[in-house]
Amino acid sequence: MSPVRARTFEFSASLGLDGTVLAEGDDPVRAPETWLPEHWLLAGVALCTLKSLRFHAREATVEAAAEMRCTVTQREADGRYAIVETAIGFDVSIEPAPAAGDVPALLAKAERDCFVGNSLTAKPAYTWRVNGTETGPLPG
Repeated sequence: MSPVRARTFEFSASLGLDGTVLAEGDDPVRAPETWLPEHWLLAGVALCTLKSLRFHAREATVEAAAEMRCTVTQREADGRYAIVETAIGFDVSIEPAPAAGDVPALLAKAERDCFVGNSLTAKPAYTWRVNGTETGPLPG
């Protein structure tokens, strides 16, 4: 029996000399002049997590805002500068609202299935407010 091969995902984007970003044929996005690569990374983690949440929420409409931050400093292990802490706080509206008991598992899946967040050595610390209610610690 041959081994099962993992699926491979490839993504492309382009950055023009004028700061315009094109991602896989989407409408162009003008990069804010003040954004640094760290801002793009934070936005990528937040958008990926929300895409995962929307997938797991199935037919529900998900609207969200997020506050994001990261810390870059020298790592003790090797003295290299790196992102050592990442935190994202979401304020999410899900309609129709899931049963209160289903929310922690839904959010845990959103975090678990974000490819971008999973790629970071400094795993993101997430906080969530769903339909006006703060969530507690998530499962596993």
